Amino acid sequence: EKSNELLLHMMIAILSVSLLIWIVLGLREAGIVATAIPVTLALTLAVFYFYGYTLNRITLFALIFSIGILVDDAIVVVENMTRHYRLPENRGRAAVDIALEAVNEVGNPTILATFAVIAAILPMAFVSGLMGPYMRPIPIGASAAMVFSLLVAFIVTPWASLRLLKRQSGHHDSHDREGWTTRAYRRVMGALIHDRRWRYTFLLGVALLLVGAFSLVALKFVRVKMLPFDNKSEFQVIVDMPEGTTLEGTAAVTREVGDYIRTVPEVTDYQMYIGTASPYNFNGLVRHYFLRRGANVADIQVNLVPKGQRSAQSHDIAKRVRPAIQQIAVRYLARVKVSETPPGPPVLQTLVAEVYGPNYQRQIEVARQIEDIFDKTEGVVDVDSYIEDPQVKYHFVVDKEKAALNGVSAEQVAATLRIAIEGMNVGLTHQPQEKEDVPIVLRLPRAERSSVDDLKQIKVIGQQGNLVSLGELVRVEEQTADQSIYHKNLMPVVYVTGDVAGKVESPVYAILQLNEALDHLKLPEGYGLERYVASQPFSADKLAMKWDGEWHITYEVFRDLGLAFAAVLVLIYILVVGWFQSFKTPLTIMAAIPFSLVGILPAHALMGAFFTATSMIGFIAGAGIVVRNSIILV
Repeated sequence: EKSNELLLHMMIAILSVSLLIWIVLGLREAGIVATAIPVTLALTLAVFYFYGYTLNRITLFALIFSIGILVDDAIVVVENMTRHYRLPENRGRAAVDIALEAVNEVGNPTILATFAVIAAILPMAFVSGLMGPYMRPIPIGASAAMVFSLLVAFIVTPWASLRLLKRQSGHHDSHDREGWTTRAYRRVMGALIHDRRWRYTFLLGVALLLVGAFSLVALKFVRVKMLPFDNKSEFQVIVDMPEGTTLEGTAAVTREVGDYIRTVPEVTDYQMYIGTASPYNFNGLVRHYFLRRGANVADIQVNLVPKGQRSAQSHDIAKRVRPAIQQIAVRYLARVKVSETPPGPPVLQTLVAEVYGPNYQRQIEVARQIEDIFDKTEGVVDVDSYIEDPQVKYHFVVDKEKAALNGVSAEQVAATLRIAIEGMNVGLTHQPQEKEDVPIVLRLPRAERSSVDDLKQIKVIGQQGNLVSLGELVRVEEQTADQSIYHKNLMPVVYVTGDVAGKVESPVYAILQLNEALDHLKLPEGYGLERYVASQPFSADKLAMKWDGEWHITYEVFRDLGLAFAAVLVLIYILVVGWFQSFKTPLTIMAAIPFSLVGILPAHALMGAFFTATSMIGFIAGAGIVVRNSIILV
């Protein structure tokens, strides 16, 4: 579905570019430029093949991303050839001579401009972390497309222009007359160049627009996020009852949640899994839901109507149902999460706090405080932790003396209890309505094995054929069961997780609020808490907390993209200095880069869109494009 949608958008992009060129330059010129698109895309696909990339959503996005910039070289060449063909002084000259002169005139700036765009795009291929391999086809594909588009512009485009444009030579004397756009441009630029007052007013206005654009981020009109929410056709409801809850109690709560879900108009159906996990899916795999087992857990798989048949996004539906589901959860002291499939790389949860330390009980104390802070922070929902509540374990200790007097061995007692509680396969039966044999399990009914007193009433047979109750042979010791200890990179860790919902819905702003609250943690005496933003503690000798989840990937990707952008600026500056043999000219050419944000940030605000990693990629690529335009003008 996604691939077909991207292929449709690719065709729309190709047709849109061709139509725009037709309107501005003409039908024949549009046909010439349009030939550059399939030729360049075919060569780019060959590069993907040699790199071992498959045709997937990312590579298709790279091709769509390239379409808008790969025609630039061909447009420059075609437009200049058209202009030369229409010049009166070129009447009667050989078409080949005119073509060579036209291409040579724009050849050098076109080469420089193309390599400036490549210098802006290629550094993004060196983004590290989980997102690096995920997004690498974009800069590689776009850079390859730019190289091939330059070759096509200098080889294929002049040849096609000779075939299609040479008959138009010298028949457009009106071309020399200025149009209304040229006259308007000349009037505006004349005022800015010759009138100091207009010039300073214009620069002040541009500076204010730039400040206003940046303020949209500070005021949260434009929010920073890794990737936008996807519009899926499903979500999950994860139910966690208190430890010790019976399967019947969990089922009752789950059915009540299901009854509410049934009333949601966009829901087509749902399936409840009580005491076990739902079948494998991407969400369950990355968030470890497939490992859930026990009488106190449940999972509801909710399916929505196809996205083409509903106006609401799946994320909006999940936000809408969450408050009502939470009300049900509060009544039963349950933790219920509305879980959506992560839109990007797999993460445990949007917000993850990892607590490390030398003493596991101290880790739990700190983790519970962090969990409480999560609960009290506005916009943080579905808070949970990997801390298990204390569970009572009953240890049946065999009195060997009494057992020996009754002719019963300790192994016999253990085997009897195991069969009563866990059951034992004793054979197979074939049922006509079943495709496979059905196992026969010998086990006590649940009502006769639900308490210690019930188990004490079980009879065992002695060597003399006598029946003896287990209660006469054992004593029951009440103990606390060992808790599961999770490890990451060989260090014990306690996870605290949460999602974000509400107005902001970005982990960046939630982390800022949480960090302020974490300054007031009450730590165990003699302990301090080291905090890590991206790197993991070297050892577990000290109490430490690390942020992970979507925040970690967001930080890592934007950090690397920022470094890539810095490399872009340096590369473009060196490239332009080497070409123009001047240190000031590159600054003039590159001055347009920050002003592109005057359009980018307000557009995000008007559309209610997040400033994501793909937005940053577009901004960096745009830096190369605006420099390209400046180079051609200079």
